[in-house]
Amino acid sequence: MASRTRTPGSEWLALSSPDPVRTHRAWAAGELARLHSGRLWSAVEADVRRSVDAMQRISPDRLGPVLVHPSADLAWWLVPCGSAEELASVGFLSVHASGRPLRCPSAGQYVDGLGWLEKPDGSGRLTDPAALGAAFRPGGRLRAGAFC
Repeated sequence: MASRTRTPGSEWLALSSPDPVRTHRAWAAGELARLHSGRLWSAVEADVRRSVDAMQRISPDRLGPVLVHPSADLAWWLVPCGSAEELASVGFLSVHASGRPLRCPSAGQYVDGLGWLEKPDGSGRLTDPAALGAAFRPGGRLRAGAFC
């Protein structure tokens, strides 16, 4: 099982933990690890159905990791730190405060009902907050020229 937890995506995720070694030990034991927003990313919470719909409207180059807990109808999008202001007014999204822990499996595991709908790949790529906000707004598309 340890080889499944030592992927580039999991190595990157572990860097957001106060104790990466402990994080890897938890994952090797098939457990969830507590990772903290505000170091490498911020977490934005939404329901699963809207998240799946939004993922289809975000281009792959603007899509980052998305953690889901289907039975709880929750999804967490990893976005750049400092995105709270840009996303605060978007309905159906709740931005987690910096430092708030998020219980996560490694990038290659599904544990206690939690898994990655879009896995971290180790590059540090995060969901573009403008694309995420647009996908959750009525119409679900970026305005022309939004990235010019």
